[in-house]
Amino acid sequence: MAEDQVGIVVNFYAKLSVAAIKVTGGSIRKGDLLKYKGSTTDFTEEVTSMEIENQAIEEAKSGDLVGVKVKERVREKDKVYRVVE
Repeated sequence: MAEDQVGIVVNFYAKLSVAAIKVTGGSIRKGDLLKYKGSTTDFTEEVTSMEIENQAIEEAKSGDLVGVKVKERVREKDKVYRVVE
């Protein structure tokens, strides 16, 4: 199982449980399996909901700032990897 870094967490909105992710390489698609990794963060979750400026999208490309719904808390500077089986 390979992991490609696709982004970095720039913010976390606790009330909405949404991670703001800056896409730094490749792309993130709805349905992708993402791994969130940081000093106290380590979990994997499928992308079920993704938005740019409150507009639902299917894919985010490098350079985009995207909001992704997450089930656990993430922190600023956590790395985001796409898990490829």
